[in-house]
Amino acid sequence: MAKVFYSPLVHLLGALLVILTPIFIQGVEGTIGINYGTVADDLPPPVQVARFLLESTFIRSVRLFDANPEILKAFAHTGISVTPNVPNDFIPHLTKLSFARQWVETNVLPHIPATNIVRILVGNEVISTANKLLIGSLVPAMETLHAALVERSLDRLIQISTPHSLGILASSSPPSTGKFRPGYDIHILKPLLDFLRATNSPFMINPYPFFGFSQNTLDYALFRPNPGVFDENTRLTYTNMLDAQLDAVYSALKLLDFEDIEIVIAETGWPSKGDPGQAGVDVGSAAEYNRKLMQHVMSGVGTPLMPNRTFETYIFALFNEDLKPGPTCERNFGLFKPNMTPVYDIGILRPTVANAAPMNPTTPAPAKGKRWCLPKSGANKEAIQRNIDYCLHSGRWSGRARGCWSGLESYIGWGMD
Repeated sequence: MAKVFYSPLVHLLGALLVILTPIFIQGVEGTIGINYGTVADDLPPPVQVARFLLESTFIRSVRLFDANPEILKAFAHTGISVTPNVPNDFIPHLTKLSFARQWVETNVLPHIPATNIVRILVGNEVISTANKLLIGSLVPAMETLHAALVERSLDRLIQISTPHSLGILASSSPPSTGKFRPGYDIHILKPLLDFLRATNSPFMINPYPFFGFSQNTLDYALFRPNPGVFDENTRLTYTNMLDAQLDAVYSALKLLDFEDIEIVIAETGWPSKGDPGQAGVDVGSAAEYNRKLMQHVMSGVGTPLMPNRTFETYIFALFNEDLKPGPTCERNFGLFKPNMTPVYDIGILRPTVANAAPMNPTTPAPAKGKRWCLPKSGANKEAIQRNIDYCLHSGRWSGRARGCWSGLESYIGWGMD
């Protein structure tokens, strides 16, 4: 197979569009990623996890909860987009430029460009901690980390953001009344949103219908047929809880004149096991939520207040994590068991190699002519389209595209004429 380099990138893009556009006509799709948590003592080595995701699933985006060097190194040369996380405890220190520089030198520079780091998250659900030091340091820490990236000419390749729980909202029902908590809205969230807009970074939210449903709203939370919830202010009807949660966030953003900011779902999921008598917690419900979640966020339908939109979405979580504290459900959000067999199937596993047609053992001799590309035998067309769409719409051709196209290399083959 001829080896094609990604420069000049525009030529490769043109070739892909010419070959693949007639095949895929469903339009832009969202990006489905996974949260890779490690609060467990029985997980496989990171290099094995990275290889599993690359070869056995359609997942091409991973969010971490730290910057574990072993994990970052494991994803080198896979093309999978990786988002490391600065722990909450580091936030006050990160306001100092010297510390931010050292963090970048230790946790970013050794791994790029081999590892496709596309975003760094500063803390997780910081505002919901009610810790005044952390909350007051959040935006300065994000700004200082960005400054450290600027010094290394990495600011256009790596975004900075931070995920929030729905606890940042003072009101969310009906969705049109969504607004941020008083005090935090002007003093914390407005400066944060100014930073996100200036750096073309997304507002990241952790919506969990699982934590918001009752016995009477289970169908509404699980995307099942239901009477819906009517918003009298907008005259719109909501048929699922996720849309209502996202639109409440959108309403809060709009109230501060930031409705143009992209919304990314940093976490959402459903546990497959809970404590005895816990309603709606079983393998079937978990599979149903995550399967329908993927269909919904990738469909392009959007929400009642954000029609015709897709959402970059990270499912929680990759594995069940046996050391997590709290009720049983907290340890059972995983799509896979530690041996990497699925807890349930939601359609992210690739066809087995055995089902694919055998590769032609003859390697053509190098020849002059135009290079062309075709999907590999057994490659999933929807997965190819998701990768193309992500590259086209990421808005960051320099650097980030390298990861996009190296991810596509798993699906496409090259020829010459």
